[in-house]
Amino acid sequence: MNKVVRKIIEIDEERCDGCGLCVLDCAEGAIQIINGKAKIVKDEYCDGLGACLGACPQDALHIIEREAPEFDEEAAMEWVKERDKKEAPQSSPCGCMGSHVKSMKTVEIAVPGSKVSGPGHWPLKIRLVPPTAPYLKDADVLVAADCAPAASPIFHSEFAKDKVVLIGCPKFDDTNEYVNKLADIIRTSGIRSISVLRMEVPCCTGLSRALADAIKLAGVNIEANETIMTCGGGRAEKTMFG
Repeated sequence: MNKVVRKIIEIDEERCDGCGLCVLDCAEGAIQIINGKAKIVKDEYCDGLGACLGACPQDALHIIEREAPEFDEEAAMEWVKERDKKEAPQSSPCGCMGSHVKSMKTVEIAVPGSKVSGPGHWPLKIRLVPPTAPYLKDADVLVAADCAPAASPIFHSEFAKDKVVLIGCPKFDDTNEYVNKLADIIRTSGIRSISVLRMEVPCCTGLSRALADAIKLAGVNIEANETIMTCGGGRAEKTMFG
């Protein structure tokens, strides 16, 4: 392959903390998190325009000029298509049993001073929940980072209490897919309110951005707020939309 001197992204691995925000902002799929660090998949997938630069909280991305294969847009888009196909949830012709929509009796566990119950619906993953799921009607929805239930001892008793819970991870999932799915849910399901519970780590901001973008895309005036949880289970709440 012929090489030319051109602009291309350089990643400082010493600064990179593997948050994955640059991956989300690279439409050409040129960056992946490999062994906890952002890396260029192939030089020909990087257009060198730097759309990913502003996403990095550690200033680990810079544009340099060096010898590299020319940017191949067609190959990059084909790579993105194949990557997304591999990451998409698979189902058998008769439908995956694990993704069937259902409501169920909640399991309650007695704890000192209160009762704690599970969410009482399935599925929980944002990507798997259909906007027509009956349990969404008139519901207060909590979009939670999938680390949150493990990080907080009060997840079910406080954050998720009386809410329909949808979980996801913006570091490893396509947040554009989140935006479209959440917009469909907001627009068509008849939910009453929606909020996001995310961790304090930088990569988790993608969850709040996805919800904000989904509300704009849906064009619906809906009550929404954001809660940021520390890795130790503490929290600081702020209103995102009212």
